[in-house]
Amino acid sequence: MKAVALTRYLPIDDPHSLQDFDLPEPAGPHGRDLLIGVQAVSVNPVDTKLRRAGTGEENPPRVLGFDAAGTVLAVGPEVTAFEVGDAVYYAGDVTRPGCNAQLQLVDERLAGRKPATLDFAEAAALPLTTLTAWELLFQRMPCQLDGRRHAGQVLLVVGGAGGVGSMAIQLGRHAGFTVVATASREETAAWCRQMGATHVVDHHQPLAPQLRALGIVEVDAALNLADTDAYWQQLGELLAPQGHVGLVVEPRGELRIGDPYKAKCIGIHWEFMFARARFRTEDMIEQHRILTRAASLIDAGELRSPLNRRLGPIGAANLREAHRLLESGRSIGKLALEGWG
Repeated sequence: MKAVALTRYLPIDDPHSLQDFDLPEPAGPHGRDLLIGVQAVSVNPVDTKLRRAGTGEENPPRVLGFDAAGTVLAVGPEVTAFEVGDAVYYAGDVTRPGCNAQLQLVDERLAGRKPATLDFAEAAALPLTTLTAWELLFQRMPCQLDGRRHAGQVLLVVGGAGGVGSMAIQLGRHAGFTVVATASREETAAWCRQMGATHVVDHHQPLAPQLRALGIVEVDAALNLADTDAYWQQLGELLAPQGHVGLVVEPRGELRIGDPYKAKCIGIHWEFMFARARFRTEDMIEQHRILTRAASLIDAGELRSPLNRRLGPIGAANLREAHRLLESGRSIGKLALEGWG
């Protein structure tokens, strides 16, 4: 099968950082696995981090990729939710070979049926960011998706124009929050507004004065999706007593979790989308349920795909370009590749 993989951990401007290979097809499927014919993939910061993070050489080549949409070609004997021919989307499992290959094995508990109103590229741009934002807001933090129970409350999303930020804005708005996103360029601010942000402020400037100018003295919840260390003190001061902060980025140093966090009893919540698959938790099926519900909201017009750019067919050259764009820090929304050329 065709695949894009690495044998060494190299800078993205090295043509050997990601290469085209012809690899053996995966064996199986067994147990609750689906064998997927991958039709589209998207790229996330985790792909670039893993491509840079390793040492030594990989033999056989290592296949990355954690966002895909495709068609079920075969099912394991314990599969109950899918049949051959179903179109699915999923973010996969960090402990197994990734989606940058024509064929991939994925546990059915991590997949959902593709939204009927989206093509494969639009669907591939959704799973990782949707699961991350959904789990953080509605399973790690005590927010509630339905019923607009957060009407009158303010959600601050630091890093609103990224993939997770794009979905967090939409989900926060659906839950009833007044969503304030941060962005530093005209085009990223415009994107945040397209996703549903009521206000956009500049994260390169102090946040509190900008919020006060909007009539916002404090926020009820905040998601720091950009730089945990840089905004730690500011968010502690901005959050209301008994507020909540959600985090996804590993801090570079120690964080002081005393005052103002202690004084205000602020809840601190971590999200790592791969935790359920990595540790084989009993509630792995939650990711299937989330993707199923998200698909229904997308097909009802309540949510939209964060896809902002298509880079052509799946191949090493286009994947290297996707990694380069993500590492530039100037990418907006999500990037996707479709087909095998």
